[in-house]
Amino acid sequence: MPLTDMTDAELEQRGARWTVREIMHQPAVWAEALQALGDNVGVQRFIAAQLATPHLRIVLTGAGTSAFIGECLAPAIGAATGLRVEAIATTDIVSGPGLCLAADVPTLLVSFARSGNSPESVAAVQLADRFVKDCRQLVITCNANGELAREMARRDETKCRAVVLPDATHDRGFAMTSSFTTMLLVAARCFGIAQHADMLTAAARRLMPQVPQQCALWVGRFERVVYLGSNELKGLAREAALKLLELSDGRIVSLHDSPLGFRHGPKTIVNGATLVVIFLSSDPYTRKYDLDLLRELRADGRAGKVLVMGALGDDLMADGDTLDLADAQGLTDVELAPLYILFAQWFALQQSLALGLTPDNPSVCGTVNRVVQGVTIHPVH
Repeated sequence: MPLTDMTDAELEQRGARWTVREIMHQPAVWAEALQALGDNVGVQRFIAAQLATPHLRIVLTGAGTSAFIGECLAPAIGAATGLRVEAIATTDIVSGPGLCLAADVPTLLVSFARSGNSPESVAAVQLADRFVKDCRQLVITCNANGELAREMARRDETKCRAVVLPDATHDRGFAMTSSFTTMLLVAARCFGIAQHADMLTAAARRLMPQVPQQCALWVGRFERVVYLGSNELKGLAREAALKLLELSDGRIVSLHDSPLGFRHGPKTIVNGATLVVIFLSSDPYTRKYDLDLLRELRADGRAGKVLVMGALGDDLMADGDTLDLADAQGLTDVELAPLYILFAQWFALQQSLALGLTPDNPSVCGTVNRVVQGVTIHPVH
């Protein structure tokens, strides 16, 4: 029986109830979260006030998957605002605050957090206050009861705000799925780089029934998987590789890179047991480089399979394995990212089950956890 047809009890028996439901409900929670944001006049005014600050620096931060949200958004926000925008993980801020934070530069720290309770997430907010003279804070989180949301509620709302997403985005499964995509889309809307939400949600609803069937073609056939994407989609490729690593409990080797960067050494990973997935850019100039590598990989003939995802229309795409998103033409790469990741999430889920694992808690030895443990925050002198 397909996973999509199973009851909660049947999915629970396979240890996949939360992960399956949280992948499948994404189009609905995107619409709910974006509607709530549109109704939140206070947040809109807060963002506008920050963007009007002369010489503002924006730092997008989080840990793990939450950090990759910033990597997806930074290039587009920088281009749209003309401001200095950087994605710096909380793990880097905590281990080297003096290297990451500039005392005399007005800074908006945008923190992404599923639970808001990770030690590094809380510490990064506190370090930013300490190291930056004019520090403003925006927290986008899925947990109204998390430490970050509570901290923002205690602060001056002219300098600090929290956007709390619907509870359905607070993923109960081990791997972040709907939390990742919804935080990404809400942040993109906050900064004016997601203008086609209705088109995106409609495309996701049409794509969702196709994804399990597409993934079934590839599951269990490869020992290595490489995800490639340019610019904003490089951050997405990193998230896709992590999903597979997490849900396969490290049994499938996964790698990410940009199409241009892949030639500079990492391409040596490709052999007959390798699946290469290219997230095709919607930017006509960038797309040329993506297609150059696609042509090269097919000519090499070394990869087990090369799968390209994007809107059909290029002759090279029509010649091989593709996942067609033709009805998503006109979306930017940031807007395509949630559609592309649906495949990677479902593929990782099915790989997990094929390996006899329980996706809701795939770590057999228990050394990794849903909310990170074992972190000591050392005092900074």
